[in-house]
Amino acid sequence: MATVGGIKEKEGSENSLDVEALAKFAVDDHNTKENALLEFQRVVNTKEQVVAGTIYYITLEATDGGKKKVYEAKVWVKPWMNFKEVQEFKFVGNADASTEGSSS
Repeated sequence: MATVGGIKEKEGSENSLDVEALAKFAVDDHNTKENALLEFQRVVNTKEQVVAGTIYYITLEATDGGKKKVYEAKVWVKPWMNFKEVQEFKFVGNADASTEGSSS
């Protein structure tokens, strides 16, 4: 059982279709709001916080103009209300060679 309000690592998130869908949703939302052309690549890491729903802190890779970059997205989900909202989407840095070839 998750601790209400606590942020914890979400194990196996790199292979979760639900988390991947949220990451893609965040990239699409960012592209719409910023008139950008980011292309989702993969989920790197996820943390979650149980509140009125769940807030997912997703670290993801996306390409921007052919260059891999790392972003952090904060997505709030309340499934019983069919509610999903990107609260924050920010650039973290360029993807370095050590993360490009790694697999879980």
